Amino acid sequence: MCRNIRVLHNFEPPATTDEVTAAALQYVRKVSGTTKPSQANQEAFDRAVHEVAHATQHLLEALVTAAPPKDREVEAAKARERAKLRYG
Repeated sequence: MCRNIRVLHNFEPPATTDEVTAAALQYVRKVSGTTKPSQANQEAFDRAVHEVAHATQHLLEALVTAAPPKDREVEAAKARERAKLRYG
């Protein structure tokens, strides 16, 4: 499940709210051990996703770096090349 969590820091353009929420959802799924919570747990699950996304957004806003921002297309091409080598 966590393979879907991507680095969100130091990209141009910056990570969107949707990307932050998707990462938070993957994290909560991993920690809870479920991709679809029961009705009894849905409220707690949704609240956790919201809180993790909120904390993640604050973290991304607070981080500083001297490195130049990474280009999303270049990083995606590198990932595709690694996958090609790994999976043939």
